[in-house]
Amino acid sequence: MRLSKSLNRSLWVFHFNSGSCNGCDIEIVATLMPRHDPERFGIKLVGSPRHADVLLVTGPVVHAMKDRLIRVYEQMADPKVVICVGACGQSGGVFYDSYNLDGPVGEVIPVDVYVPGCAPRPEAIINGVVKAIAKLERLQEGKND
Repeated sequence: MRLSKSLNRSLWVFHFNSGSCNGCDIEIVATLMPRHDPERFGIKLVGSPRHADVLLVTGPVVHAMKDRLIRVYEQMADPKVVICVGACGQSGGVFYDSYNLDGPVGEVIPVDVYVPGCAPRPEAIINGVVKAIAKLERLQEGKND
């Protein structure tokens, strides 16, 4: 897989916790450690959604985070890809019937890649990022699926 000329640079990822138990966040930190080292492939976390190509969301969307998640999503420049990490972000997980949830991430913003698991292994997270790169390449070429 070769990135198009417009993506011929590092893939910048912004991480957003929308109300998770932090299990997925710990696995994201494990993914960033030297054992897997995604930075050697040009994948790095950034501190601002305005600089990011990918939005990495963990957890179900709680009431307090819904507006913030939408705002962060809207601040990202096009083309952008959203990766939802963990079972909680996909279906609510163990919190599915909580009074405080506005639903899974897919009901609040459009999600392009789901990484299943509770909590997903670092290899699964890296696989999700590879799928996000492929999606960004298709968006750059004008092919939207």
